[in-house]
Amino acid sequence: MASNTLVSRRGTRGAGAGRRRDMDRGRQRTLISPAQLGRPRGRAVYWIVFALVVAAFTLVFLGPLYWMVTGGLKATQEVVQSPPTAFPSSVHTENYSQAWTVMDLSKLLFNTLYYAFGALAFQLVLDVAAAYSLSKLRPVFGKVILGMMLATLMIPATVLVVPQYLTVLDVPIFERNLLNSPWAIWLPSVTNAFNIFLLKRFFDSIPGELLDAAAIDGASPLRTLRSIVLPISRPILGVVSIFAVVGVWKDFLWPMLTLPDPAKQTLNVGIYSLSNGVPLNVLIAALTIASVPTLLIFLLFQRNIMSGLTAGGLKG
Repeated sequence: MASNTLVSRRGTRGAGAGRRRDMDRGRQRTLISPAQLGRPRGRAVYWIVFALVVAAFTLVFLGPLYWMVTGGLKATQEVVQSPPTAFPSSVHTENYSQAWTVMDLSKLLFNTLYYAFGALAFQLVLDVAAAYSLSKLRPVFGKVILGMMLATLMIPATVLVVPQYLTVLDVPIFERNLLNSPWAIWLPSVTNAFNIFLLKRFFDSIPGELLDAAAIDGASPLRTLRSIVLPISRPILGVVSIFAVVGVWKDFLWPMLTLPDPAKQTLNVGIYSLSNGVPLNVLIAALTIASVPTLLIFLLFQRNIMSGLTAGGLKG
C-alpha cells in the first residue's frame, strides 16, 4: 500500500506539473493563440497574413534592385518613357559591356579595392591593438578614453568634413598635402570607435584564465594577442573587416573632395564624374555593376556578420 501511495503521489505531482506547463503555454502572448491556429479558418488567416507580409518586405527590399538590373537591360527610349515598363520589351545586354568600357570601370574598381583593403589593414592593426589594451591591459584612464571614443559616435559625420579636409590639406607637424593620395582615405578611417567597441566587447568575453596561463608560461602581452586572442577572435574580425571594406566602398563625399584626379577616383565618384553625356540605360548598368560586390559580400558573409555581432554578448 505504501508503494501504491507513493506512485499515486508521483502521478499527482506529474499531472500537476503538466497542467502548470499547459497553463504557462496558454499565458504566452502571441499574435494568434494556439486554439485559433488549430482551427481551419484561423490557420488560413495566419498563412494569408504571413504570405502578404513576406511579399511586402520582398517587394520593398528587392524591388529597387530589380528595377536597377532591368533598367540596365532596356533601350534608351524605354528607360525614359512614362509610364515605365515592368519588363524590358527587348533585352540589351550590351549596355553592361558598354558601361564597363566607356566608364573604365576596371580602373575605378581597382582603385576602390586598393583603398578599401588598405583601410582594412590599418583598422585591423590599430583598432585591434586599441581594443585589446582597453580590455585586457587596463591602462590608466582607460574608461575615460573609451567614453571619449564612444562620444565621437554622436557627432554627425558631415560636421567632421571641414576639419578633416583642412588637416589632410596641410598635415600638422609633417606639413604635407595628402590630396590625391591613398593616405587621404586611409588615415581618417583608421580609428573607428564603433569597431573598437565591438572588438573590446568580444575581448571582454574571453576568459581571463587563458591569458593568465599564457602569462605563467612566459608569453608577453603581444605574444598572447597573436597566439591566443586573435585565433579565437575570427568571427568579430570578419565583421570588422566587412564593415571596413563596405565603409570605404559606399563613401562618396570624402573621396570626391580628396581625390580630384580622375585617374585616382573611387567607383562611386568616377561614375558620377563620367555620368554627363552617357545614356541613362548605360549609367544604370554601371550603377548595377558597382553594387554587385557589396551585395555578394553580404550574401556570402551574412551568417558571419550576425554571429560576430552576437559573439561577445555572453561571457564564457
